[in-house]
Amino acid sequence: MEPRSKEMIARLVSFDTVSSRSNLALIDWVRDYLDGYGIESRLVPNAEGTKANLFASIGPAAEGGVVLSAHTDVVPVDGQPWDSDPFTVVERDGRLYGRGTADMKSFPAVALALLPEMLEAGLKRPVHLALSYDEEVGCFGAPDMIRRMAAELPRPSAVIVGEPTSMRTVVAHKGTYALRTTVTGHEAHSSQLHRGVSAVMTAARLVGFIADMTAQNAAAADPASPFEPPYTTLHVGTFAGGTALNIMARHAEFLWDIRPVTGDDWSRYLARFEAYCRDVVLPEMHRIAPDCTIRTEVLAGAPGLNPDPDGEAACLVRSLTGRNDTAVVPYGAEAGQFQEAGFSTVMCGPGSIDQAHQPNEFIETTQVAACERFLRSLVRRLAA
Repeated sequence: MEPRSKEMIARLVSFDTVSSRSNLALIDWVRDYLDGYGIESRLVPNAEGTKANLFASIGPAAEGGVVLSAHTDVVPVDGQPWDSDPFTVVERDGRLYGRGTADMKSFPAVALALLPEMLEAGLKRPVHLALSYDEEVGCFGAPDMIRRMAAELPRPSAVIVGEPTSMRTVVAHKGTYALRTTVTGHEAHSSQLHRGVSAVMTAARLVGFIADMTAQNAAAADPASPFEPPYTTLHVGTFAGGTALNIMARHAEFLWDIRPVTGDDWSRYLARFEAYCRDVVLPEMHRIAPDCTIRTEVLAGAPGLNPDPDGEAACLVRSLTGRNDTAVVPYGAEAGQFQEAGFSTVMCGPGSIDQAHQPNEFIETTQVAACERFLRSLVRRLAA
């Protein structure tokens, strides 16, 4: 691992870019860093102006370049038992500890550290750097940036999303869709169940229906599927409702997600859920209290990355890593959004997803070194 890469990782990690906060301090620093080398950045802010994507091109304005993509936001550290300051990189036993070291600030940090080498290489095709916001909370930031890139840049030949894949070539990931269901019941004394409708008990029933859909998928899973688990999953992450033990709850809500495998339509699960609410649960609620409701909102969604093992991006990355194998992952990412916009896309980056979102998150220094070799090989390819 080059000292310059370590310094750059430490710099990016030092910015507290938890998704609930602004990423502008990091973006402004990167913009100033690039400007110091004569590289112009383009910002794509959110509607409030509190966050921004950034993309920039190193090399000539020519087609056939390669996009290096990463998200700048990280997950919270609240309540996690860290042994050191999460936003100060600490090196111990061949590992760099800090929030975002694995997921996923090391990849753009190595790219930024190698910027002087890119400029000296005499690139014939460009390297495009793309940094997004709010990936961790629904992949909200990238779509606007991708639209701008598609409209304003010479057509790239490949997009490499540097999620932590242990430098494997990942050709597919599941989609991810976030939903919120809100149940309005009818309050009554808990001794008089016939006079009220408990929003909490109704919501619990709906959670059971969601669990049943996942169980049905597991039972019918295709053993040849490369995904782990090899089926579409539905999961309830939070549940809230009720005011007191002896009051039939008027309000309850839960957040849930659908993560479809390639070829499975996530919306069919929402349709089944809403049909169950409409045809079975609501009529029972309305027999007691006509004002009861069930409302489900889609909060966020990102498509899966469909496998294209013979596409330009996959062939390029396999040649750069020297490995012919490919992999798939069960988590969602922005790669599917790039692919949906017509870009040949794969994921390949340093670090392991096993360390992502954990207390004492770390990346092996050997993974950083592997990323350095990978990007240097890419620079030589684009300069040839």
